[in-house]
Amino acid sequence: MDDLAFGTKDKRGNFRPNEPIGLSPVATGALGKVPEFVVSYLFGWNAVYMAITLVYWFLVLPSAETMATLEWGWALRLLIVNIAAIALFFGGFELHLYIRKRQHGRFKYNGTFPAERPSDVFWFKSQAIDNCIRSLFVTVPIGTAIEVVCLWLMYSGAVPTLSLESNFVWFAVLLVLSPILHEGYFFFVHRLIHWGPLYKHVHSVHHNSINPSPWSSLSMHPVEGLLYFGTVAFHLALFSHPFLVLWQFNLAAFAAIVGHIGFDRLEVGKDRAIESHAYAHYLHHKYFEVNYCDDGVLPWDRWFGTWHDGSKKADEEMKARFRAKREKLRAKGTGGATSP
Repeated sequence: MDDLAFGTKDKRGNFRPNEPIGLSPVATGALGKVPEFVVSYLFGWNAVYMAITLVYWFLVLPSAETMATLEWGWALRLLIVNIAAIALFFGGFELHLYIRKRQHGRFKYNGTFPAERPSDVFWFKSQAIDNCIRSLFVTVPIGTAIEVVCLWLMYSGAVPTLSLESNFVWFAVLLVLSPILHEGYFFFVHRLIHWGPLYKHVHSVHHNSINPSPWSSLSMHPVEGLLYFGTVAFHLALFSHPFLVLWQFNLAAFAAIVGHIGFDRLEVGKDRAIESHAYAHYLHHKYFEVNYCDDGVLPWDRWFGTWHDGSKKADEEMKARFRAKREKLRAKGTGGATSP
């Protein structure tokens, strides 16, 4: 496909979409567009994560009696399946887009591929190897441990759970709201780990990947991994259901790839491509202090003044905000007097 029909490229080959990132009609009040948004919300990426969750529910999870006891056997089984599933899911995108380069540089935000720039900040000087190891053998095990404990607490009767027969409406509400719960939780955790000391010692590990690829999705410091998957534990206090624990875990685990694909559109034929919705989070990796929650259902970043829609106007607003921040810090450092 001709990506220049959808955006522009600078002299380095960096792609920039023509259209700014749009906020959801729920956020803007464009009621006429709500039905279209609901369809995309239910049958876009979320449909993929739901399909994965259903496979887990019917084919992977052991019996309720087994999970009522906290034992290594079923916990390790779930861990192995989680590692394998994430490896196949993330690895498939990595293989297609970054190793075989089936789209070459078309629609790629950063014209350079990570493998072209080895760096000492990564294990073995390779972003792909470093990110792969951290994702599969650091973050996924931490997330799985939280998932296992939540399932055990529910099936053992330690926390109350709902029954589908008598509480189906509440189950359906939680099912639909789980992605929004993840968005809100992620926004505040993300802002927290951008605080000076936490960023330096924790979140900087993730931000080493300025030019992210699919393996970057869950490449995190252990502390960040623990905080990130903490969203699953909310279901212990929501009068929830084990299926929703599984759903929330998969939303956090598999949905992380969206912001790290690195391509604006994914080609599915010679003349067709689907939007990735990756641009908002790519801009976060590029500029660090924007789009802490991407372009979700609720406009968290717009509410807190950190929204960047990818336009040149947003560039100028961001630069003005950064200048004001520097001036404020300079004033504090000089006792209130700024230099000319």
